[in-house]
Amino acid sequence: MRAAVFHREGSPLTIEDRQTPTARPGELVLKVAYCGICGTDLHATEKSAIPLEPGTVLGHEFSGTVAESAAPGWQRGDRIIGLPLFECDDCRPFGGCRDRLGILCGRTRVIGLAAETPGGYAEYLTLPAHNALRVPDSVDLRDAALTEPLSVGAHAVRLAGGLLGARILVIGAGPIGLAVTVFARASGARHLAVSELDPVRRERAVAFGADATIVPGAEQVGAAFARM
Repeated sequence: MRAAVFHREGSPLTIEDRQTPTARPGELVLKVAYCGICGTDLHATEKSAIPLEPGTVLGHEFSGTVAESAAPGWQRGDRIIGLPLFECDDCRPFGGCRDRLGILCGRTRVIGLAAETPGGYAEYLTLPAHNALRVPDSVDLRDAALTEPLSVGAHAVRLAGGLLGARILVIGAGPIGLAVTVFARASGARHLAVSELDPVRRERAVAFGADATIVPGAEQVGAAFARM
């Protein structure tokens, strides 16, 4: 199979031929249909305190179809997305992190952010079947690849509590900020302001439901929000 592989900071990924993965018991091999480019992926290829391992295949916002199943209940051709996690070998028999820490456990490996767990910048990847989620027939796989970043926005809004009638300030209008804007509006927010430096992103924020935008630096964000 072909894969886009990271080798060094600040250098382009290289397209290489790699062995197509096979499924171990309890795993699925996913034929990748779409994979998003996350901001985390971009930052991981830059110089940082936690350098990315050479040989890593990035990509954790993926969708596709089952190419091989070694788990009951899953068949070739099933349309899926998945939580991009591999628990440690000690927790594999439990079907997940035994401490229920998920990505917060230091021994959990993130698909697409470690050389030993290749991600969706390839034609195929492996995924624990218990982390797979079915995609309804009514949802296009291209749209399904957005589930992971959209879920981050939905989680943030849920943590904020009841927003019915609330005045909301969203800091930043990148993909996550836009997701927060959408879900805050759907949750009944009365007034939504978005602070963003980039003019194109400010336009998108309005298209996604913001009532007003703030240019940080042009005025103090808190004062501008209070004035609105």
